[in-house]
This record gives sequence, C-alpha cells and structure tokens, in this order.
Amino acid sequence: MAFCFDVAVKGLLLLLCLKGFQVSHGTTDPQDAAALLSLRSQWTNTPPSWSKSDDPCDTNWDGVFCNDSRVTFVRLSTMGIRGTLSGDIGQLTELRSLDLSFNNELGGPLSPNIGNLKQLSTLILAGCDFSGEIPSELGNLQQLSFLALNSNKFSGKIPASLGSLSNLYWLDLADNQLSGPLPISTHKAPGLDQLLHTKHFHFNKNKLSGNIPDKLFSPSMSLIHLLFDGNQFTGEIPVSLGLVQTLAVMRLDKNYLSGSVPENINNLTQLTEFNLANNKLGGPLPDLSGMTALNYVDLSNNSFDPSETPAWFSELSSLTVLVIESGGIHGKVPEKLFSFPQLEQVILDINQFNGTLTMGDTISEQLQIVNFRDNLLSSFTVTSKYNKSLILIDNPVCDTQLSNTVYCRPQQQQQKLSVPYSTSITHCGKISCQMGQSLSPQSCNCAYPYQGLMVFRAPLFRDVTNATLFQSLESSFWMKLGLTPGSVFLQNPMFNSDSYMELQVKLFPSDGMYFSRSEVLRIGFDLSNQTYKPPSLFGPYYFIATPYPFPGNISIVHLAELTRKTNTKYYPDQGGKSSMSTGVIIAIAAGCALLFVGLVGAGIYALLQKKRARKAMEISRPFSSWANSNKDSEGAPQLKGARWFSYDELKKSTNEFSQVNEVGSGGYGKVYRGMLSTGQLVAIKRAQHGSMQGGLEFKTEIELLSRVHHKNLVGLVGFCFDQGEQMLVYEFISNGTLRDSLTGKSGIQLDWKRRLRIALGSARGLSYLHELANPPIIHRDVKSSNILLDDNLTAKVADFGLSRLVSDGEKGHVSTQVKGTLGYLDPEYYMSQQLTEKSDVYSFGVVMLELITARQPIEKGTYIVREVKMSMKKNDEEFYGLKKILDPLILSTVNLTGFGRFIELAMRCVEESAADRPTMGEVVKEIEAILQNDGLNTNSTSASSSATDFGNPKGTFRHLYNDSFPRKELKGSAFDYSGGLALSAKPEPK
Repeated sequence: MAFCFDVAVKGLLLLLCLKGFQVSHGTTDPQDAAALLSLRSQWTNTPPSWSKSDDPCDTNWDGVFCNDSRVTFVRLSTMGIRGTLSGDIGQLTELRSLDLSFNNELGGPLSPNIGNLKQLSTLILAGCDFSGEIPSELGNLQQLSFLALNSNKFSGKIPASLGSLSNLYWLDLADNQLSGPLPISTHKAPGLDQLLHTKHFHFNKNKLSGNIPDKLFSPSMSLIHLLFDGNQFTGEIPVSLGLVQTLAVMRLDKNYLSGSVPENINNLTQLTEFNLANNKLGGPLPDLSGMTALNYVDLSNNSFDPSETPAWFSELSSLTVLVIESGGIHGKVPEKLFSFPQLEQVILDINQFNGTLTMGDTISEQLQIVNFRDNLLSSFTVTSKYNKSLILIDNPVCDTQLSNTVYCRPQQQQQKLSVPYSTSITHCGKISCQMGQSLSPQSCNCAYPYQGLMVFRAPLFRDVTNATLFQSLESSFWMKLGLTPGSVFLQNPMFNSDSYMELQVKLFPSDGMYFSRSEVLRIGFDLSNQTYKPPSLFGPYYFIATPYPFPGNISIVHLAELTRKTNTKYYPDQGGKSSMSTGVIIAIAAGCALLFVGLVGAGIYALLQKKRARKAMEISRPFSSWANSNKDSEGAPQLKGARWFSYDELKKSTNEFSQVNEVGSGGYGKVYRGMLSTGQLVAIKRAQHGSMQGGLEFKTEIELLSRVHHKNLVGLVGFCFDQGEQMLVYEFISNGTLRDSLTGKSGIQLDWKRRLRIALGSARGLSYLHELANPPIIHRDVKSSNILLDDNLTAKVADFGLSRLVSDGEKGHVSTQVKGTLGYLDPEYYMSQQLTEKSDVYSFGVVMLELITARQPIEKGTYIVREVKMSMKKNDEEFYGLKKILDPLILSTVNLTGFGRFIELAMRCVEESAADRPTMGEVVKEIEAILQNDGLNTNSTSASSSATDFGNPKGTFRHLYNDSFPRKELKGSAFDYSGGLALSAKPEPK
C-alpha cells in the first residue's frame, strides 16, 4: 500500500513539474502575459480565444499580435468589451498600436500608466465611455502619430504635454466635455503650436473657451483640417490663421467669436469648406475672391456690416453650397451664380436682396434648393428649366406677380424635395428577419451586419438624394474593405444641427450569417484608423460602430453555473460516509491515474519538443530546398528589402485565404488582401499549382523584384516558399486602378492636372525599369489596369516580373515571351514576334489616349488609336479636333494646360514603327516640360495635389481626405523602399 501511495505522490510531482516546465517555456514575455491576463480578469465579453490559454502569443488570442515574445499590437475594435482600462496596460512596453474603439461599455478614467508605452504610434479609443481628464502622461509617447480620443466623456483641459508629440499626424479630441483654453507653449511647458507636422486638429463639439491664440498658427504648420466648431471660443479670429496655406477645411461655427474676419483669410487658396456661421462677427463681409477652391461657404447669423452683393458671388465657380442667412446683404442677385456647374444649394434668406431675381437659362443641373425667404425681391423672371425647390415667401413678389404660385406657399415647398437615398432591396421581396438581423441586399438572406453611424464632418455636397454619389460610397466600401460587391446597405442620410451628414451603414458578410472575429477586427481598425477613405466628395468622417453580436457568447455567470452543475454531477456529496478501506482504494486509484497521466504527459511533451525542434530548423533554414547539392548549403536568396513569410502567417493574415479577402485573379493565380501582424496591409499574389515556377526560377524572380525600388512601382514586401506554396507579397494600393478611376468605378474624379501627374508618375516607373533596373526589365503588359493609385493618387506601375526579364546579351533588350493585352500590343510584334522597350512605349501611348478620352483601347469595335488619328485637327488649338471624344470631366476644365503637346507626345508613342517612337526617358522629360511650362513642381507625382498647383477645374474636387499619414510602426534595421513603408533590410524568417 505504501508503495502505491509513493508511486502516486511521485506521479503527482512529475505531472506538476511537467506542467511548470511547460508554462516556463510559453512564448509570451512574462510581463506582457501578466498584463493581458490581468486585463482579461477585469473585462467581460472578451473574445473566446482569450479563455483557451494563458499564453497570448503562442495561441493567437484574437486582436493580439506579437513580435517574437513581445506584444506589439492590441486591436479589439467593436468586440463589445465591458469594463475599465487599468494601469496594467502600462506593462506592455513594446506595444505599438492600441485600438479599443467602438466598445461603448469600456470606460472609466484613462490610467496615467498609458504614458509608459513609449513605442506606441497609434492610440485609438474612439466611441468608448472613457471619462475624467486626459492624462498628461500621453506627452511621453514620442512615437505617437495617430491619437483618436473622440466620442467619449473626457473632461478638464487639453494637456499641454500633447505639444511635445512631434510625430503626431492625427489629433482627434472631438465630441467630449473638454473645457478651458487651448494650451500654447511657454519657456516652461510645450503647447499645441509646436505640432508643426499635425494635419488634423479635430476639437469640435466640446466646451473649450477663451481666445483662439494668435501664436497657435504659423506658416510652418501642415494643417489641412481645422475643426473648432461647437465650442465656446471668444475674441477675434487670429490673423495667423491666414498663414496656414495647407488648410482645406475650416470650421469655426457655433462659437462666440467677434471682431472682423482677417483680410489674409482670402489667401487660403486650398480651402474648400469655410464655415463661420452662428458667431458674433462684425465688420465687412469677408472677401473670398481668392479662395478659388471653395465648395462650401456658410457665413450665416453674424453681425456683418450691411453690404452690396459681393463680387465673388459671380467668381467662385467651384461652389456647391452658398449659405448666408441674416447677412445684411442688399442689391441684385447675379444671374451667373446659378450657372456654376456643381451648385446644389443657394440659401440667402433674411437679407435685403431687391429688384428682379433672374436665374437665367444656364442653371446648374445639380441645383436642388434656392431659398430667398424674407428679402425685398419685387419680381421674378420665370424659367422653365428650373423645377426644383424655390422659396420666395415673405418677398414683395409674393404679393403681386407670384401670389398664387408654389414659390410663395410654405406648405407646398417640401413636396418638391425628394426622399433621401437608401440602398434598394426591393428585388428581395418581402422577407422578415429576426431581431438583430437585417436583410442583405446582395444575397437577400437575413444576417447579422457590422453596423454603425457614419458622420461626415465636411462633405462637399448637400444633396442627400443623389443616388450616384451614395452608390459610389457603397462601391468604395466593398472595394476597400474587401467585401462582396452589393453587400453594403446605406440608409437615411441627413444633415444634423451641426451641419454634419449622418448616415446609417450596414456591412454584410459574404457567406453565412456572421462575420468572423478577425473580419470584424479588420473592418473596425480600417474605419477607426482612417485606413478606409471614402470618395473625396464625402470629406472627413468618423464612424461609431455598434458592438458586433458574435454567436455563442456565454456570460461569466452562466459559465460558472455550468461549471458548478458539472462538478456536482461528477463529484456528488458523499454524506460523510467513509471507511479506511475506501480511502485507501481511492488513494491507490488516484496515484495510479496520476502516474499514468504523468507518463503520457512526458511522452506528449517529448513529441512536442521534437516537433518544435523540427519547426525551428525549418524556420532557420527556409531556403534549403533551393540549395545546390555542392554549394550554398542554405540556398537563401540575396534580397534587398523583402522578407520571407511562412505559409501559416499569410494564411492567418488573409482569414485562411477566404473569398472575402480575394481582390483579384488572373492566369498566375489569385490575389488576396491581407493584414500582417505589424498592421500593414498587403496584397498577396498566390500562384495556382499549374502556373508555379521551379524553385530556382522563383528564387531568381524575388531576387530581381527585391532590387526594384522606385516610388512609382508597386513595392515587393516579401514572399512565401513554404509547404508547396509560391506567393509574392506586395504593398496594398488602396485606390484601385487607373481604369477604375477613368470609368468612375472607384468614385475618384480625375481632373486634367491629376491626369498629367499620373502620366508622369507611371512614365517614371517604366523608365526606371528600362534604364535603371539591373538587369533592365520590359514590362510587356502596360495598361491602365496595371497602373494603381495610392492614397495620394500617386501612380504605381504593377505586374512586372521575371517573365519580362531582359537578356543582358541582347542588344535590343528583346523579349520573345508575350503576355500583352489586345489593344495595347505593339503592332510590330505581329511581324517580328518580338517585344522590346519600345513595345512598352507603344502601350503607354495607348494609356495616354485613355487618359484624355476615358475610353477602352477597343470599344464597340472602334480602336482608340485609329479614332484619334482620324479626328485630329491641329488648327484647333484648344481641343485638336477631339472635343467629341474627350472625357467630359476634362472638357469642363478651365485651362487644359499643355493639351496639344500631350496629344502629340501620345501619337509619337503609338507610331507603327518602333524606331519613330521616343524612349520612356524621353517621354518623362516631355511630360515634365509640359508641367514646368505652367510653373509646376515636377518633383511630386502625387495627383492629390493638382488643385494646389492649378485653378480648380469646373465640376471636380480635390481628394482632401486621402492623405496618408506617416507609418512609424516598424523600427530597427529598416530602410525606406518604394512603397514608403519601413521594411527589414534582410530576410528574416519568422
């Protein structure tokens, strides 16, 4: 008996030792593990994966990403987490990104310990329930570039320490209860005036007070969005504000500002939205004639001096909305105002406009509302071309000429207003869904959508009935968030009392009734981190999501009750009945069982260790299958800026290569959108088995691609050669292809100047391949769908690789392998069966013709090159005889700078004889000359800046909100490659 008992004890000790040994070898740093375990104990409704293990990095807790053993990213957006954020968060000292947004039951004070996260570059707590003061310790986070604390209950003052965040790009403190003055630097403390690189000051909807300090602004600042509306600011508008030339949106409405508007405000030529409504401003009505980019103006309800109709009413042809209620304006309304092509609303009620209101015969087709209520208009020239809402109530004309017309009947005005847009589901018929479910417009099935309220702070339109605009928003959602086409439902767009446009959004899963947790985390981060960019007309936004109703969530109380019942079932109360023999039997049985478990555990542990050792060997030598048997035992490719990825890593980043993440396909295979553990978005090109290369050929290709670094070429991030897979990992380009933009599919409108910059950028990329790549590369498939546009609308040439490699021994750089596309293919190929660099030039010339016509190379049996040649008339200095086939978007441009030279260059590129075509280097120089002749900077090929260089074209808008912020999440041995993101300088097997 003693022997068995001894065996039992030893077995128990063995089991405990094995268990302890296993814990000590967990993959998560002990400090990080302790911090997350503590948070787990304080939170409810955490992801189920958090309860499966105490080792976050080893078992892939949802929303937790690790680098080696350290936790670097925690992203739990929209998880429905409840509780507080304790000081334990400060133990995650290697954390670079923390996103807890849209958990509206996560709140309480924000711990000062968050200031310990010295590596943090992204902090997003938007749409939670945090309260109390913003800790001054945030000023310790010197790496911070993105700070979003909006839509909480923070109170007290803005800490002056935020002024020390020199890398800050985005600062959003809107929709809180903050009070007091704006902090300005002194010799003892920092201030907001030191944030020279910050582009977004979102302080709206708080209780901030005092003067707006003149010291806050300077010419060195990079601000594009200044949102101070809905506060309690007093005093005058600082003169220094007129020095910030980068400003695009300025909202100072709903404050108590007084004094005159500074004259130098008129120098803000990039400003598109200017809102000073509902203040106490006086002096003359401001002169806005220099603000040639203005779309939206609201100067209502101030105390301006009485004035004549300003001249700029007839000059700002880019206007979409003009609102001046109670402005003290008198005189006649200029007829030209109503002809501006994108004008939607004119609201000039409670003024003293007099005489005859004449709207003319060239009224904007977009005009929806004209409101001149309570003026002194005595007559009206009727036009049959305008049948939308016209309000003339309380004017003398309503007592005479128009007394019995709809224009003077308030009860009938609303009848002319259309119903706000809503995604159609009429094709689904009448289907009822359970509570919490909604009907997917794509599948007509009931499902649980990812939903919330999207709030646009400065949209460049006011027509909530415009189906074209909202359908472009729908398509941008599913294109940029990796959803199935048609899986977006929009409803009830409306402008609230703050002049923000609110919109209900529902995003549906492509398969089944639920999104996976990884999909919800990805969508939530894209929306909270502003990775998702809507079409430019919608402007800046924020999104407040509803916590997602995941299936199978069991409350802690319910789980405890189940545990108690289970224990009672299998270990019932013995009622005190026992005997020595029974106890001995139990002891023996337990001892033997423990011994058996211990032995089994030891065996399993040994197997695991062997498996881990084998895995470690594979990871340390991932290229052994490429090695030559006689030399180069490791076989590692010589890379410059690309890294190796395991199959499992890419599988996780793409939600197991789900159809939702699929963004394209071709002869090579499929392309997937993925998010790496660093948070970087990538495009993963996965070869299908029939198109795979040999190992050494694939090795040669990635060595080649890793050496190609240019800002106008899509950059290689890495590759996978693992478990029989071949994958190339590229930077993810968010705005789709040039073809998508030319057809309107992407929702991006390209004016003439943007098209010139896109042509220059893509030409530079091809010139690099031909002249500077080593060895030179012929692309062989240049076309508009292989030119991608990034967040800044910078052109990036895609889809070049080994199959286009130029032989060093061939003088003409000839490639006999063809992959060209009909309509772009060099006509000489049909005779020589060879492609050269001049073949790329020919294809690029076709792309240039696409840029001016927006047509496909072959459309309805018509070849674009032949059509342009037949239509050209050089004696037509403005349009070269091509007016009938030009894209209407550029026809409305005021000045088609260099149009003739551009056409002539395109026609030289598409000469039938290759000898008559220029080189790509010569093409670059010619396009640069076109831009330089108009005094433009050719060092930038970002098309998002076109309106900063030229007068705005009619009917188009700058892409204000698609400026990318600097990503500083990857440190160490890194360098900048063509995509602008930091990458490892050597292969780093994970």
